[in-house]
Amino acid sequence: MIAAASVVAFVANSIITSRKTEKTQDLALKAQQQNLETRQAQLWTQVFNRYDEAFWRNYLLAMSKNYKSYEEWDKDRSDINLYSGRLAVAAYMMGLGTLVKRGFLSVEIVYDMIGSPVIMYWQKFSEYVKEYRVRARYPTYGEDLEYLYIELMRINPPNYSPKWYPEAERISQGGG
Repeated sequence: MIAAASVVAFVANSIITSRKTEKTQDLALKAQQQNLETRQAQLWTQVFNRYDEAFWRNYLLAMSKNYKSYEEWDKDRSDINLYSGRLAVAAYMMGLGTLVKRGFLSVEIVYDMIGSPVIMYWQKFSEYVKEYRVRARYPTYGEDLEYLYIELMRINPPNYSPKWYPEAERISQGGG
């Protein structure tokens, strides 16, 4: 009888301990998820700090250019102000793509905050970026920007394709 009571007590204790361990693991998992979300928000805040007036000035200037060929696009490298601004925008967007690809930022957050500008930028310059990859023998150039574009387009409703509007050119050139 004592042996049976000992077995029952042992089983009951094991069940209670198992449930406590399960509850502790669940709490630890929730805390880990909250920590991940907090760190992602902190990272986004740091990234978003670069999404400022200088970014928009460079973005609008780049988008206002109407290149007819790769050669025209490539020629702008001789204008250090235009080229450095274009590179700053591209580097920012490529960086976002890298962070999304590596799982540090969700594509949904990027979509909500800067999705349309990324989509329009890639649609406007993708053929030149792809040609640059070939001519410069740099096959990975802009790949994370292209990756981000593809991921953003998966979120978009069917037939979504934001367009650069002509009024933006006048505004970007100081015409208010």
